[in-house]
Amino acid sequence: MNALIIKKGKYGYIRNHRAVTVLRTLLFFAVSIGLYIMGYITTGSNRNLLTVVAILGCLPACKSMVNFILFLRAEGCSEALKNELCSYDEKLTVFYDMYFTSYQRNFSISHMVLKGNVLCGITETPKCSCNEAEKHLEQMLLQEGIKNVTVKIFSQTSKYIDRLSQLIELDTEEHKNREDIINMLYSISI
Repeated sequence: MNALIIKKGKYGYIRNHRAVTVLRTLLFFAVSIGLYIMGYITTGSNRNLLTVVAILGCLPACKSMVNFILFLRAEGCSEALKNELCSYDEKLTVFYDMYFTSYQRNFSISHMVLKGNVLCGITETPKCSCNEAEKHLEQMLLQEGIKNVTVKIFSQTSKYIDRLSQLIELDTEEHKNREDIINMLYSISI
């Protein structure tokens, strides 16, 4: 089963987890409905212990439904963009399908890279504000105590590819908090 689940930061993560959450939600609701029906059939009334268990079983089912709705709204990296950017995957620390949420807005970042103290990404969503996404990520980094990281989000593929080419040529050592940055990115994205 774990071989079928794509890990966070890999291409296809959002699409894969959308399918997983649909199946999990349907299973949870089916179990709750099945318990209720079994209790009703065996006792002839809905006043039984299985009804209580079925109602309590709706709690994880509803939580799973909220998770599914969140994944339904999220957009992952397109196949065309992935094909354009796949040559950078081995040369840089790469993240695909990152979807960050804040109190005001959500930010769908299709592709991100980390090199030294530079974190940059591209969004394919026209309504995603690059400036707000940058500020949000910078604020999250500061909350984790990680300083001196430059964040840049692009909306144009050509400019992003130019920046990736510059990053590959950049001879810099990795940020001292590299693992903390990666863990933070995973923890604040869905």
